[in-house]
Amino acid sequence: MALQSDHSTEKLLERITIDPEICHGKPCIRGLRYPVEMILTLLSGDMSIDDILDDYEDLEKEDILAALAFGARLSQVKRMQVIVE
Repeated sequence: MALQSDHSTEKLLERITIDPEICHGKPCIRGLRYPVEMILTLLSGDMSIDDILDDYEDLEKEDILAALAFGARLSQVKRMQVIVE
């Protein structure tokens, strides 16, 4: 699988919206009530992109790819540190 260029990734990420009035401000697909979290959960639960598109007709393949790009971007942390109280 080829890596996408930064331009392609940035274009995909434009599909992710955050609106306090939609799904309590969670990142969603194109202002619809499909949180990125749900898409990633479906994919991790062994649903294919085609399965998701069949079940949710108003989603597009690029929406699923945008959710994956968003998740990848969130995982790009330099380090994690445990905070002990």
